[in-house]
Amino acid sequence: ADSGDVDVELPTIRHQPEGLEQLLARTKFTKTELQSLYRGFKNECPSGLVDEETFTLIYSRFFPQGDASSYAHFLFDAFDADHNGALCFQDFAVGLSVLLRGTEQQKLKWTFDLYDVNKDGCVTKEVTVGNTAGLVGWGHPDGVLPAPCVPQDMLEIMKSIYAMMGRCTETTLGASAPAQHVELFFQKMDRNRDGVVTFEEFLATCQE
Repeated sequence: ADSGDVDVELPTIRHQPEGLEQLLARTKFTKTELQSLYRGFKNECPSGLVDEETFTLIYSRFFPQGDASSYAHFLFDAFDADHNGALCFQDFAVGLSVLLRGTEQQKLKWTFDLYDVNKDGCVTKEVTVGNTAGLVGWGHPDGVLPAPCVPQDMLEIMKSIYAMMGRCTETTLGASAPAQHVELFFQKMDRNRDGVVTFEEFLATCQE
C-alpha cells in the first residue's frame, strides 16, 4: 500500500475539512486568508484535527515563563464548538473570525462563554466545597449539586491566567491575587448582587 492508503487508515484522517465556500460564508476571512490559515493549520496538524494535548503544547510556546496548560484547556473548550474533544480547521477558523472580525457583541459573547467554565449560562465565583447552601438543585438534573460540580468558573479562570503569566506576576502579586481579581470582577459585573453574572449583565457593563 502506498503512503496515501496508510494515511486513510488513521482515524484522524477521516475528518474532511468544510468546503471553502461554506467557510467564506461562515467567517469574515477572504479566500486568500482562509487558504493561508489552512496551510498553517495543516503544517502544525497534518491529520486535520487537534486534540487538547497538542493544542496545549502549541499554545504553551507563547508563554514559556509560566504554565499555560490550565488556560489552554479553557481556550480549547471555547474553540471546540461541538465539544467532541478535537479541533478541526472549521472550529479554528470560525472562532478566530469572531475574535478578529466579529462585532463587539460577538466578541463579548465568545469571551463570556470562555469564562462560563461549566457552560450553565452564567459565570460564578468560587464556592467552597461544603458551603453549598442555596445551590441544591441549581443547574443539576438530579436536583443535587455534588461537590465536584460546585461552580467556580471565575476563580479557576483567574488562577489559570496567573499561572500562565508565571514569573511576570508571581514576584509582585501574592497568592491571593486571583481571588482579589475575581472580587473586583463581580463588584463591577454582578449588577443585582446575586452571586452570578449573566451574559446580559456582562454585556451591559462592558458596553458602558
